[in-house]
Amino acid sequence: MADPPAVNASPLIYLTRANLLDLLHLAASEIVVPAPVADEIRRRGPADPAARALDRTGWLRHVEAPEVSEAIQAWDLGPGESSVLAWCAGRPGVEAILDDLSGRRCAEALGIPVRGTLGLVLLGKRRGQLRAARPVLESLREAGMYLSDRVMNKALRLVDE
Repeated sequence: MADPPAVNASPLIYLTRANLLDLLHLAASEIVVPAPVADEIRRRGPADPAARALDRTGWLRHVEAPEVSEAIQAWDLGPGESSVLAWCAGRPGVEAILDDLSGRRCAEALGIPVRGTLGLVLLGKRRGQLRAARPVLESLREAGMYLSDRVMNKALRLVDE
């Protein structure tokens, strides 16, 4: 069985705020949450939806922080992004799920497959799990996710909306 993808805080936060955490489950049957990501989310307090999801969602697997290589450290990312990328870098083909542009660029430079929250929505639409992507993206925007009209419309064209 292939190693599961790892997720950073922002996809967890936006998906739980919008009551869409199951979209994350489309990426794999199990999703890794490195300790620095869990710590960042738990600092938001026990009433935060993402913090509650960490404790109540069996398919979110908590792991210790992997050792972060010098190649990742050179990007000067936060501990969450760094630990997600370190998890994936040691496992060829394993996907990083993160939204941060610097983290995405680092993943690309290191050959780590990457998908963001927007990509999860498009995946759900392509697999027929969502009838329409636009209302889901609007819900994520309402939950605080920044998504420009230009990027959203470009993405929606990819799924014929």
